[in-house]
Amino acid sequence: FSLSQVAKHNTADSCWVIHNNKVYDVTEFVSDHPGGDDLILDYAGKDITAIMKDVIEHAHSDAAYEILDEYLIGTLDDHPVTTAKDLDRDSLHRQRMKLLEEEEESKTYVKEDFKPLETDTITDIKKNNFLDLRKALIPQLYKARFTKEFYLEQVHKPRYMPNSAIFFGHPLLEPLSKTVWYVVPLIWLPVCAYHLSLSLVFGNPLLSVFSFGLGVGIWTLLEYLLHRFLFHLDDYLPDHQIAFLLHFTLHGFHHYLPMDRLRLVMPPTLACLIALPLFRLGHFLFPPMMAYGVIAGGLFGYVLYDCTHYYLHHAKVYKHHFREMKKYHMAHHYKNYEDGYGITSKLWDYAFGTVLSY
Repeated sequence: FSLSQVAKHNTADSCWVIHNNKVYDVTEFVSDHPGGDDLILDYAGKDITAIMKDVIEHAHSDAAYEILDEYLIGTLDDHPVTTAKDLDRDSLHRQRMKLLEEEEESKTYVKEDFKPLETDTITDIKKNNFLDLRKALIPQLYKARFTKEFYLEQVHKPRYMPNSAIFFGHPLLEPLSKTVWYVVPLIWLPVCAYHLSLSLVFGNPLLSVFSFGLGVGIWTLLEYLLHRFLFHLDDYLPDHQIAFLLHFTLHGFHHYLPMDRLRLVMPPTLACLIALPLFRLGHFLFPPMMAYGVIAGGLFGYVLYDCTHYYLHHAKVYKHHFREMKKYHMAHHYKNYEDGYGITSKLWDYAFGTVLSY
C-alpha cells in the first residue's frame, strides 16, 4: 500500500495504521483499546512506529505487538506501482521471484545433497508477520486479514522445519492431514488392479493393455493441468481469506513447507474427492471395457507421480532422468514457481511453453 492509500483510512469505520512499514487494519480493535478509542483515532491513517516505542507516552508489552500482528493486511510501499492490478504481468513476476532470490536456498538447490536451512520460527514471524510455525496454521490463516499479493508472496517463500508443522491443531483432523508416502501405493494399486481386471473380463486383452497405456498418458497430461491450473491458479485467486484458506490447504502449504515429509503426497481423502469425478468422466467418454482400462492406467500413473514427487524431495536420486528432475522440481520451489509444472517429466512443459530454465 502507498502512504496516500493508508491515509484515507482515518476514521472509526475504517482505521488503518503503519508500524515498521507494515499496514494494519485495526478497525475492529478501536473500541477495545485499553487507552480508549480516541488515542488510536488520533493516529488513524498514520505511522505509529515511533509512538509505540515511546515509553514516556506509553510502554507497550509483547502482548500488544502480538495483538497488532493479528490485524496485518499488507506492507508499505510508497511507490505508485505496488499491486497486481497496477503492475503488468512481467513486472509482477519479477517482483515475486525477487523474494525467492533473497533466500540462500535459491543458490544451493542444485546441489546433489541439497538440504534447506532450518527456519528460525521466532525470527520468521517477527520479520514477515505471516504465520507462526509454532502454532496451528489453519486457525491462524482463518483469522488473518492478508491481502492477496501479500499472501501469495509469503506462501511461496519456502520455510523448513525438521518436524511436521501443526496443521489443524485438532485431535481428529490433524491425523487426516498427514500421509506417509507408502500409503499411496498401498491404497491405489489394488484399486488399479481391480479396474484392470474389470477391463480384461471383456475378453480383449490387447485393447485393455492399450486402454491402460492411454490412461497413463492421460494422467501425465492431468498431472500438468492440475498442477498448473488448479494448484497454481494464483492470478485468478479471489481476494478473500476463505479463498486463501482453500488455496493453502490444496497446495499452498506444500510451497510454504516443501520438505514436510508427512504432507508431501496427496492424502487419500483429497485424492478420492479429485478421483471420483474423473472416474465418472472416464465412463462418460469411453465404452465400459476401455473406461476400466483407462482408469486403471490413470491410477497407475498417479501412483508413479506421487511416489516420484516424494522421491525427488527426500532421496538421493538415481542419476539418469531423476537427478535432472530433482533439480528441475527444486527450481520450481526455490527459484520460479510460475514455471516448471512437470514432476515426472518435462513433456507437457515443452508442449505448453512453461519449461523452467535454471
